[in-house]
Amino acid sequence: MKPLKPVQLSRDEIAFVKSLVLYEDAEILALNKPSGLSSQGGRGQVHTLDELLWAFARPGKARPRLIHRLDRDTSGVILTAKTKPAAGFLGKALMSRKFAKTYLAIVTPGPPEPVTGVIDLPLRRDEQGREAYMRVCTADHPDAETARSGYRTLASTNGAALMELDPETGRMHQLRVHLAALGRPIAGDVRYGGALVVGGEAVSRLMLHARALSFPHPVGGTRRLEAMPPSDMAGLIAKLGLE
Repeated sequence: MKPLKPVQLSRDEIAFVKSLVLYEDAEILALNKPSGLSSQGGRGQVHTLDELLWAFARPGKARPRLIHRLDRDTSGVILTAKTKPAAGFLGKALMSRKFAKTYLAIVTPGPPEPVTGVIDLPLRRDEQGREAYMRVCTADHPDAETARSGYRTLASTNGAALMELDPETGRMHQLRVHLAALGRPIAGDVRYGGALVVGGEAVSRLMLHARALSFPHPVGGTRRLEAMPPSDMAGLIAKLGLE
């Protein structure tokens, strides 16, 4: 594999990505990714988070590498490895489903019924031009992928609910599609039918936040990292009475 070519970053970009650091030690670096920043592979002119990781590169050492991704419009905890051994260890742990992820989401038009449960609906990828969607499908569909999501209602009103979500699998857009399948799409999710106005409040982006991540640490033990919801989501939660 060819070594990656360094990306030249501006002083502002370096300061920005360093302001996102949640936790760092000799093996790992965790960031609180904002909504609107692509993890990898963005088609725009703005650098992706993967490219911004060059801000942490050191002479003679590999730059941090992403262990998993978050959708562009999803905020929250994202993990990187600072060494090749750590990347290999964490990659295997992720594949073995030893990571536990917890998300927060605002959904409409109220809490699902039942208010706590597990969504067990297979998903398939649906390519439409340059866009990719995930669709609920039958288990015997040739492209079906197993997908399970635990959920719990934390607070609710007549028009919205604050949900805690624990995906057991990691399919693309899994939580977004599963909640839409319950008739409770995530607010601001235009791709899967989410409301753009909730309780009279405009919703400008996907209200989905990666609140916490638990995982085995490369040097032993388990680490849990948390990130509070960003100000716009926290503000909407307060305005809707979902605190």
